[in-house]
Amino acid sequence: MINNLFDPVLSILQATALSRSAFAKKIDAVVVGTPDHTHAVAAMASIKRGKHVYCEKPLAHSVGEVHALMKAAQEYKVVTQLGNQGHSFETIRLFCEWIWDGAIGNVHTVHCGCAAVNSGIDALPRLSEKHDVPPELEWDLWLGPAKERPYHPAYLPGAWRGWVPFGNGTVGDWVCHVVDPVFWALDLGAPRTIVAQANNYDPKTQGDAYPKGDVITFEFPAKGKRGPVTLIWHSGTEKIPRAKELETDRKGIDTGAYVYGDKGVIMYGSHGASGVRIIPETAMKAYKLPEKKIPRVKGHHDDWLRTIREGRKAGSDFSYGGPLTEIAMVGVIALKMPGTKLEWDAQVMKFTNCLEANAFVDPPYRKGWTL
Repeated sequence: MINNLFDPVLSILQATALSRSAFAKKIDAVVVGTPDHTHAVAAMASIKRGKHVYCEKPLAHSVGEVHALMKAAQEYKVVTQLGNQGHSFETIRLFCEWIWDGAIGNVHTVHCGCAAVNSGIDALPRLSEKHDVPPELEWDLWLGPAKERPYHPAYLPGAWRGWVPFGNGTVGDWVCHVVDPVFWALDLGAPRTIVAQANNYDPKTQGDAYPKGDVITFEFPAKGKRGPVTLIWHSGTEKIPRAKELETDRKGIDTGAYVYGDKGVIMYGSHGASGVRIIPETAMKAYKLPEKKIPRVKGHHDDWLRTIREGRKAGSDFSYGGPLTEIAMVGVIALKMPGTKLEWDAQVMKFTNCLEANAFVDPPYRKGWTL
């Protein structure tokens, strides 16, 4: 039996639907589909009870939570899967095989992003309003581990992604989809430096909300046979620069990536490198497609369920989806101090040049909430 954790949030913790003993006996696996700020507590509660977990992206709301979930999943030996569905697509496998085949040579730069605007800035002046909590909402439960604050309809339903206490903005919402192909193909690992730019945004006065647009530059060090890679993320109103290699009569991308190598360019769309192709079309037609070597799967949920039955790892389990999510989480931290180039040491989970930034790596929960 699979339990789907949507509303009410964290019913697993309050055991409103099932007693603890019933939960232990009748539930084999849990799908966590709550807002970002409660992903970790719901997933951890399930893992500690030996339940397999499928968690929607991003995996967590902070770097500290990401690492805690990765460690727990390994310790309790449960089968996990991050909800970046495109990781199970045919197109992401084609992209990896082309990159490994040298289709565009050595990759050095990636321009990527998503045009969605996840921002609560316009609603900031209204937060002083007083509103009664709707009778169908358990506000304290929905608030979860976030700091205490009055209810406001600007936060939910749906709009929570634009608010720092509850969501992770566009970068948190979409990195796990858009960056996944290059993360896999290039074995990116953790970035060494991160710097964010956000026009008309002041974290000191608007820091409760995410900006309407931002550009975040991640520098990944050389690894194995590949050289260093610069990945530039574009959110919301900050559009992805159109590749000059793309034919003038062809549409560019609002969500996806242009991947630049020293011998060519590949473009793809949002989930799982959808629509992947070498540009221009003449280069695509001239390329001899390599042999398919990566095992194919029927679908992301199917992959997770099959791995549970077969006792193996899912394609985007927490050991893979965690580090992918971490890229988004350090990007979120960079947005709190635009213009500051942060130096990140993933091994010790610290920024080596900015003590202020380290306060956001593993922020505390409000009283009564723990992992």
